[in-house]
Amino acid sequence: MSEAVAETVAARFSELYGAEPHGVWAAPGRVNLIGEHTDYNDGFVMPFALPHTAVAAVSRREDGVLRLHSADVEGGVAELRPDDLSPESDKNWTAYPAGVVWALREAGHAVTGADIHLSSTVPSGAGLSSSAALEVVVALALNDLFSLGLRGWQLARLCQRAENVYVGAPVGIMDQTASACCEAGHALFLDTRDLSQKQIPFDLAAEGMRLLVVDTQVKHSHSEGEYGKRRAGCEKGAALLGVNALRDVPYDDLDAALSRLGDEEEVRRLVRHIVTENERVERVVSLLESGDDTRAIGPILVEGHASLRDDFRISCPELDLVVDTALASGAVGARMTGGGFGGSAIVLVEEPDVDAITKAVTEAFAAAGFTTPRVFEAVPSAGARRLR
Repeated sequence: MSEAVAETVAARFSELYGAEPHGVWAAPGRVNLIGEHTDYNDGFVMPFALPHTAVAAVSRREDGVLRLHSADVEGGVAELRPDDLSPESDKNWTAYPAGVVWALREAGHAVTGADIHLSSTVPSGAGLSSSAALEVVVALALNDLFSLGLRGWQLARLCQRAENVYVGAPVGIMDQTASACCEAGHALFLDTRDLSQKQIPFDLAAEGMRLLVVDTQVKHSHSEGEYGKRRAGCEKGAALLGVNALRDVPYDDLDAALSRLGDEEEVRRLVRHIVTENERVERVVSLLESGDDTRAIGPILVEGHASLRDDFRISCPELDLVVDTALASGAVGARMTGGGFGGSAIVLVEEPDVDAITKAVTEAFAAAGFTTPRVFEAVPSAGARRLR
C-alpha cells in the first residue's frame, strides 16, 4: 500500500514540477486513547498513530523559492519565498507547510527552498490531527533533504511552534509528537513536560477487540475561541493554586486544591478535569503494562468522557449520542477524543459486536436528524517515515 501511494504522489509531483521528487515521506494522523487537554498543562497523554497519513513528495531547492501544492485543495501551485514568511500572514492551508519552513529557519536551519506536493487521507476537522500530520511530513522531508539531523521529538517541537506562532493556533505538543514518534502496535505514553516517552503495547486484535473511530462530521477549528478559553482558564487555575502547571496538583490533594479556588466555579471544573484526567492516563498505562485484560480500560474511557462533557464542557450532542448509543449497544468503553466541539469519538468493542454497534450508532444519528457519521477501525500504526 505504501509503495502504491508513494508512486501516485511522486507521479503527480512530476506532472506539477517537471522532474522526479528527491523523495516521498508519510506522517500519520492520531487518535488519543486517553489524556485530553492535559498536554498544554504539562500532563500525560496516550495517543497512537492511525494508518491514515499525509504523504509528501519533495525536492530541495537552493534559490529561495518554496512551491506548495495539495491534491486535497482546489487551486494551482502556490509560490512563496522563505525570506518573506511571517507569522499569521497566511490564512490558507499553505500556512501549515510554510509555517514549518519558517520555524526551521527561525531555529537556525538553512532551509533554502523546496518543491512540495501533498496528499492526505487523514480526515480534516475530525479531531484526528490532520494539521499535525501535514506539518510533520514536511518537517521530516526537509530534515532529510537538508541533513539537519533533528530527532522526532525535536521536529515535533518545531511543528508545534509553527502552529502556535505562524498559524496562530494554541495547540499543545501531543499531536505533533504522536505523528513523529509513534510505533506500530503501540500507544505512546508521553510526559508533555519533559517529552519522555514510553511505547506501550496495544494489540487489541490479539484479544478479540477493536477500537472504532466515529467521525461525527461536526467540524471544529482549534484556532477559534473556545479552545483558547479553556487553556487560559487552566493557566488561571495554576496561578491561583501557586503551581507552574496543573500537572503539579497531586490527585490525592485535589479536594483541598478545589476548596482553595473558592467561588471560581469555571476554573474549579477545569482543574478537576485536568487532575483527574492525568490520573486516568496513569491507570490505563498500568493496566496495559500489567498484561491483564484490556477490557478493564473501558470504564476509564467512559469516566474521561463524563469529565470532558460535564467539567471541561467541550462535548456536543453528536459526540454524546455516539457514546450513549455505543454503551447501550454493548460497547466496552467509549469517549470523545480530540479538542472537542465536534470531531470524533472512540468506541472500544468486542470484535463480534463491530457491525451491530456501527449500525446502532448510524441509526441513532439518522433518527436524531444528524449527518451520517463515518465509522472506521483505528489500528495502532507507524509514525512518520520515508517511503522512498
